[in-house]
Amino acid sequence: MTNPYAGIVEPLDPERPDHKFYNLSMLKDDRYGRLPFSVRVLLEAALRNCDEFLVKKSDVENILNWKETQKKSVEVPFRPARVILQDFTGVPAVVDFAAMRDAVKKLGGDPEKINPVCPADLVIDHSIQVDFNRKSDSLQKNQDLEFERNRERFEFLKWGSQAFKKMRIIPPGSGIVHQVNLEYLARVVFEQDGLYYPDSLVGTDSHTTMIDGLGVLGWGVGGIEAEAVMLGQPISMVLPEVIGYRMVGIPDKLITSTDIVLTVTKHLRQVGVVGKFVEFFGEGVAQLSIADRATIANMCPEYGATAAFFPVDNVSIKYLEQTGRDADKLEYIEKYLKKVGMFRDYRDKSQDPDFTEVVEMDLTTVVPCCSGPKRPQDKVAVTDMKKDFEACLGAKQGFKGFGVAPEKHSNCVNFAYNGTEFSLTHGSVVIAAITSCTNTSNPSVMLGAGLLAKKAVEAGLSVKPYIKTSLSPGSGVVTYYLKESGVMFYLAQLGFEVVGYGCMTCIGNSGPLPEPVVEAITKGDLVVTGVLSGNRNFEGRVHPNTRANYLASPPLVIAYAIAGTVCIDFEKEPLAVNASGKEIFLRDIWPTREEIQDVEREFVIPAMFKEVYEKIEKGNERWSNLKASSDKLYSWDPNSTYIKSPPFFDGLTRELLPPRSIMNAHVLLNLGDSVTTDHISPAGNIARNSSAARYLSKRGLSPRDFNSYGSRRGNDAVMARGTFANIRLFNKFVGKQGPQTLHLPSGEMMDVFDAAEKYQQDGVPLLVLAGKEYGSGSSRDWAAKGPFLLGIKAVLAESYERIHRSNLVGMGIIPLEYLPGETAETLGLTGRERFNIIIPELLVPRMKVTIQLDTEKTFQACMRFDTDVELTYFRHGGILNYMIRKMIQQ
Repeated sequence: MTNPYAGIVEPLDPERPDHKFYNLSMLKDDRYGRLPFSVRVLLEAALRNCDEFLVKKSDVENILNWKETQKKSVEVPFRPARVILQDFTGVPAVVDFAAMRDAVKKLGGDPEKINPVCPADLVIDHSIQVDFNRKSDSLQKNQDLEFERNRERFEFLKWGSQAFKKMRIIPPGSGIVHQVNLEYLARVVFEQDGLYYPDSLVGTDSHTTMIDGLGVLGWGVGGIEAEAVMLGQPISMVLPEVIGYRMVGIPDKLITSTDIVLTVTKHLRQVGVVGKFVEFFGEGVAQLSIADRATIANMCPEYGATAAFFPVDNVSIKYLEQTGRDADKLEYIEKYLKKVGMFRDYRDKSQDPDFTEVVEMDLTTVVPCCSGPKRPQDKVAVTDMKKDFEACLGAKQGFKGFGVAPEKHSNCVNFAYNGTEFSLTHGSVVIAAITSCTNTSNPSVMLGAGLLAKKAVEAGLSVKPYIKTSLSPGSGVVTYYLKESGVMFYLAQLGFEVVGYGCMTCIGNSGPLPEPVVEAITKGDLVVTGVLSGNRNFEGRVHPNTRANYLASPPLVIAYAIAGTVCIDFEKEPLAVNASGKEIFLRDIWPTREEIQDVEREFVIPAMFKEVYEKIEKGNERWSNLKASSDKLYSWDPNSTYIKSPPFFDGLTRELLPPRSIMNAHVLLNLGDSVTTDHISPAGNIARNSSAARYLSKRGLSPRDFNSYGSRRGNDAVMARGTFANIRLFNKFVGKQGPQTLHLPSGEMMDVFDAAEKYQQDGVPLLVLAGKEYGSGSSRDWAAKGPFLLGIKAVLAESYERIHRSNLVGMGIIPLEYLPGETAETLGLTGRERFNIIIPELLVPRMKVTIQLDTEKTFQACMRFDTDVELTYFRHGGILNYMIRKMIQQ
């Protein structure tokens, strides 16, 4: 089919006629110049659908008329330039691809049609755990154990990199996916077959948005949706509202990027940006480095937006130069972006586009802060931390409360560790981790932490030996400049040895606490804390024994580790008293912005990045020695407990069967607000008394070999049993936290999987009731795949987080939403009713459907299929079924 926009392709450079681009200025008129920069990227990405999907003039008109279009919920197709994955979500994606090849072959098609058509980079960063710390050999020991536990997964991924074209694997030990993306993988401007276009991507991790800080439009999607993109399916989305976030002022010299992002997170949660783009502008943005912008963009999922975009400017180009990008490419990146009106000058107000709404933050108002104890949006000024924690201690059980009785607030438990007596109280710090892509990608906060450590050691301060300290950089570059600048020695002195290059504590791979510490916590029923420089602190995520967890900048992580408690007022109380009897306050050792910048200018240089990334794809000797089959079809091992062919395509037919109403469904779980994907599908340790543990034990594994749920996402039998297995899940049927539910027909309380299994044996479809923000948090597709395997046909919630709703759609689960003003409470639902959900033959996006109860009550709910494409997926039973049928018809 002819591309109606072929005429707007022009040479980028008169001297290089082979270098071409879509000259969007020909589309400009007044509308193009008023588009948010993020929408301009969507417009260009829509134009590239011309290869296989004819671009309709109406699609271009809809984007140019963006402000009116987004009010009408009109869907527009576009194609991201690439896909990025990490191993926890990447392994199930490759498992799905392998199973899809089998299914296509079984239905008489060509299995090799299941193959990525756009570049896909998979970074292995989620497997390594903090099993060893505080020793110089911790890194080597943790990496050795990582390979021992995950050899089978790694061999499978290596097979995938050979079996599938355009799939690149970045080996373990290289860094965290988003930091590697920022420092190495990001193109900013793509070049393919002589055509230039903006880099854009979707990723199977919610913090994919970090790349928005470099001016690359990207966001997280479920693994299921990413697989469809990899197979050539364009994303069809309703054009979002774009909130303009104006930044003004200059931050105080004591402020870190962490303080800014935690302030932004709280602010935008209050504004309400779920499902929207946020685009930053204003003179204040010019004050921020790319690392600062990336930090803010990284936590986009925590404030609920789809993307958090910083258009490219001169600071972006300088960052690309600093990170060792090729000079010739830099020239064309800048030239191209200026040609198409996508190069930003934040001080030029005439460039400010139209936005749906504008909100503002004055950077001078930002104060040092943390977030917690259970949610990233619950910002607490450092000056208020002591009184805030004490208030949380006695407050009613909830996001800001632990329900500890007043007479137990002073609980103190003595214990012996390595021959020395210590004591724990409420608020004691037992985990202090400098971790996650959010902060370790930022040289200013990492060097700030190093300089603070230097001053602390020189002042005679130390960290109590029972506190689990760790440093897990996002890339090898971080270790390079920490060593070259001389601060790594002091970090190690305080216990912050490098323990691995991966997500580690931030995703719950924090490893075990010392047994005497666990016994003391249990004995005193203590609310002890973890302090980490991460982006998430949901209940049960960081460690089962830390009921309170606070997000903080790397320097503050060290400060709280030295103090040993979060119950401290740094203004009035000393961090510690040194051996000379001198009180040392935090202000005595806090480095100035000038000190940090001087060190950064001297030691964070292009040569470091080039040296680290020249060898990144080779990996270490262990990776190089892994053997992988060269077969195009995967040979499944029936004895494997890691890699298993999933049952998603069992019984799939060539013919499309019409969707049916859901009749006589029972409610499996009755849940409240802010149920996260961690609650639905935990990534951490497999509890020894869980359904998954019983399954693995029957397969001959001992508890030490269970590994984590995240590492076993290639095995549906484990993951189905791990669904809703979070120890902090609160189910109204049970009335307390725990991974159990009530099997309604028998009245028996049992593990969620066991109850679902009984329902399935009786042929009973299942439903989940939930409150607001259902599915917030990570983009993990198993939070939809797991419920599918449990027999859950629909979820009825007050609202959904964007990615999880999309994942439910991708698995053919119906996301139902109460009508405005209605909730389970207003409708009098107890969850003990039986539900009929009437699905009509004629389906339209966001239509209302009728729900009948066995109590003879009837009400309506909105069926949250937001686009015609999503309805198509539903009719096929999910995205992957649709793709298989599409492949066998080609």
